[in-house]
Amino acid sequence: MQVSANILSQIVQGTVEGDGNVNVHSPGKIEEATEGQFTFLGNPKYESFVYNTKASVILLNKDFVPKQHLTATLIKVDNVYIALSKLMDYFQQGMSYLEGIADSAVLASDVLIGERVSIGDFCIVKKGVKIGDGCVFYGQNFIGDHVVLGKNVTLFPGVKIYHNCKIGDNVIIHSNTVIGSDGFGFASVDGDYNKISQIGNVVIGNHVEIGANTVIDRATMGSTQIQDGVKLDNLIQVGHNVVIGKNTVIAAQTGVAGSTKIGENCLIGGQVGFVGHIEIASGTMIQAKSGVNANIKESNSKLYGYPAMDYQAYLKSYAYFKKLPEIVAQLRQFGKDFDNLKHDLENK
Repeated sequence: MQVSANILSQIVQGTVEGDGNVNVHSPGKIEEATEGQFTFLGNPKYESFVYNTKASVILLNKDFVPKQHLTATLIKVDNVYIALSKLMDYFQQGMSYLEGIADSAVLASDVLIGERVSIGDFCIVKKGVKIGDGCVFYGQNFIGDHVVLGKNVTLFPGVKIYHNCKIGDNVIIHSNTVIGSDGFGFASVDGDYNKISQIGNVVIGNHVEIGANTVIDRATMGSTQIQDGVKLDNLIQVGHNVVIGKNTVIAAQTGVAGSTKIGENCLIGGQVGFVGHIEIASGTMIQAKSGVNANIKESNSKLYGYPAMDYQAYLKSYAYFKKLPEIVAQLRQFGKDFDNLKHDLENK
């Protein structure tokens, strides 16, 4: 693919500075890009590379003011990350997939299939399943009884969806993720653990993306809910009856215990742990490796630590914690000085 800077600018509604006729064939990292590629500058800490990159075209925010002369053609935009997303879609060359239904796929006789559906090799689709228009199954997928999939659902290889779950429109689920496995429910009787049947399901909204090797448990009763616009990274565990609000983003290796409710537009770092049966207010931001063991009632809170606390308070506390041996030594010295002073006063 060869495309000019002028065309790229039209795609992202940007402004060209320099040679708009220069052609590029692919994106490249700003520190590694070569002639014929385009790159971008979003994070200011990479600014030094912008003066040395060999990329032919650089995507920049409109407010960027260079400190040195730039030889590359510039495309200036309102939001470089949104513009980059559009260009990456334009250059997207994903895995190939079979059009239609593979001979090796096994489908129940009553499966309802929409238009332009692709079902790859060794897929198993059970009875009562409904598949919307434009869905793509890359292969080795299992779709359980009475699952409903909306339009334009993409299942990468190895995705498993258990019975009765519901998937919305424009959902992407990456390899080896499991939707609707049993919630972790047991009753203890005389030291033994008796399984509690998990008879609910998982409901996933529209425009959701779920990373590889993530597991979302079905509800004991009712539904585990992943609402519209949620983005889940790889290796996340979502327990039974959890609700994750609209447009919340969760990074890898986070675990959410059962019946916890996470609000809308939350940003949650990697390896965060949530106890069960708590509620997290909308707009909450939680740093990586934090542990949340209580309700977060105030919207737009920023938390850090284990257990998690106010972000700024944590940073101040940590600054003192690093100096704790020195502080303790000073306190001990103050104690000795006080005792000496007291002794001197008593003997006058």
